[in-house]
Amino acid sequence: MLQTGAIFGLPVTAGRFEEVAGDILRRARARRGGYVCVANAHMLTLARRDGALGDILKRAALITSDGMPIVWSLRRRGCPEAERVSGPDLMDRLCEMAARDSLPAYFYGGRPQAIEALRRALSECYPDLPIAGCEAPADLPQKPPLDIGAAQRIRDSGAGLVFVGLGCPKQEYWMGAHAAHIDALMIGVGAAFDFTAGTLRRAPRWMQGAGLEWLFRLIMEPRRLWKRYLITNTLFLYYLSTNR
Repeated sequence: MLQTGAIFGLPVTAGRFEEVAGDILRRARARRGGYVCVANAHMLTLARRDGALGDILKRAALITSDGMPIVWSLRRRGCPEAERVSGPDLMDRLCEMAARDSLPAYFYGGRPQAIEALRRALSECYPDLPIAGCEAPADLPQKPPLDIGAAQRIRDSGAGLVFVGLGCPKQEYWMGAHAAHIDALMIGVGAAFDFTAGTLRRAPRWMQGAGLEWLFRLIMEPRRLWKRYLITNTLFLYYLSTNR
């Protein structure tokens, strides 16, 4: 059974991975729109410091627990069945389930040079998945405005699921701006496009389970990620310890 645990005043869904994935798929089949925020310590810390981002998360259909610090926090808050629900794992599982149900999926984001590699990888991994579209937009600002053309293309595609890979917090701002204009369920999946396309290596499973995936990514991309992991994640622990 899914539960909700409050972290920094935000309702984070807690439960088994398969239960969360099943709930998301049911919402996608209903074609009522909305979006899912896949939250790690970085996202929750940003939302704690940025009221506009916090409001976007509060309006989400679900906030999932991406990152072991989130999982451990939920378990301490009375949610013993909480499991990690990361963007890459969630996208993989939902693509598998959508292929079984013939539910079209749209992929928005990523780097232009990797989008065709993503399409090929998806076709190989999930040959029965109806790919409604793969689109890598030009550079977007940190808080993207509504793009009516993109919303129209997604609606016209017939997609039931829209995976958004713009990185945090850009993808959350994008989903918040487009939620009223897209009837498919959107899910922000961060670097999942690169992992699936094979353009970025993911941490070994043992590091993921031990809560050390951040360290692997920091080693792989130190110049881009050092601030996120060494400053933002430290703030996350500070806020938890002081209940702020």
